[in-house]
Amino acid sequence: MITRLRTTALIFALVAVASAFVFLINDQTQWVVGCVATAGLFIAPILLPATFRAFWLSPLGQHWQVTLAGAIAFAILLILGRITKLDDPFWSWFGTLNWELGVPGAIGAAGQLIVAIIAIWVAGRQNELTEKLTGQQNIITQQQTIDAYFQGISDLVLDEEGQMEDWPLERLIAQARTAALMGGCDAEGRAKVIRFLSTANLLTPLKRDGLLGRPILDGSGGYEVDVVNGVRVVNLGTMLAGKDMSFTDLRFTDLSGANLMKTDLTGCNLTGANLAGTILVRASLRKADLSRVRLFYGELATASPRDRHHKQDITTGAYSGAVVEEADFTGAEGLSEENRRYLCAWGGAKTRRTIPGGCADVPNMMAS
Repeated sequence: MITRLRTTALIFALVAVASAFVFLINDQTQWVVGCVATAGLFIAPILLPATFRAFWLSPLGQHWQVTLAGAIAFAILLILGRITKLDDPFWSWFGTLNWELGVPGAIGAAGQLIVAIIAIWVAGRQNELTEKLTGQQNIITQQQTIDAYFQGISDLVLDEEGQMEDWPLERLIAQARTAALMGGCDAEGRAKVIRFLSTANLLTPLKRDGLLGRPILDGSGGYEVDVVNGVRVVNLGTMLAGKDMSFTDLRFTDLSGANLMKTDLTGCNLTGANLAGTILVRASLRKADLSRVRLFYGELATASPRDRHHKQDITTGAYSGAVVEEADFTGAEGLSEENRRYLCAWGGAKTRRTIPGGCADVPNMMAS
């Protein structure tokens, strides 16, 4: 029913506009105004709701009635501009244009303009495609670089006189190669390197004999860990400080003792990761998964953050914990009650405001 009424209104509006053009040619202004007003009344119920929806950013269907009503409204504006003489400046400017080229020349100019527009569009699409291909090529190149690094580190480790023995120079070379790679990779590339090194126990402090520096086996197919006095094959140090590691997989990695100051760990999966003694000052761990993460050794009651002036005690936990001042844990998931209390106690005022579950029940040890 509504569609039929709109169709009828559009027919009357078209007749009124056509009549307005006829009266305009014959200089019958009063009839022109009447026809224009009539056409406006007929199309207003169609255009006004559509215009209202458009301003409120609602989906506006491409209905033929709305399109036709818009065309009629445009015709009405042209007629009004003519009878009120408001369009005289435009026609005066239009008359000054040089039309000596004639219609063929005008068509040619328009064609050149269209060709130029198409050329700009094609160039834009080519740039988009080039950027996409460049990004894919960068990913491939990065993966090749990482693979070469893995092979090089493996050769050093497995060599009979390699860095697993007491050869400090080779360990330093491996550490330097790791630092260079970390500086040139994206977040996902860095995470791959960390997972490789951690799984191979190259980030873990290993117990070594006092003569040859060889790692000591633990009797169950692995190497014996010495958290206090052990030697890491690769010491991360400040390699990841201030770097982007967001939304990467760092599950069960050993980041203990690393300097992650201002590192972006937003959205990271840190399930089971070892962060004991890690410097997390001003780091972002927003929405990170901290399930089963280790923040300290020993007991909560006696645990405290790492301190360069004191040796850590993994039995009591003194000076073995992560440094978490001004870190952001907003929205972190899987935080155990023990870890929550540690963060509240040693995080300071800024960190305490971000801990899921709040810190009202835990005293601020940094304020004492």
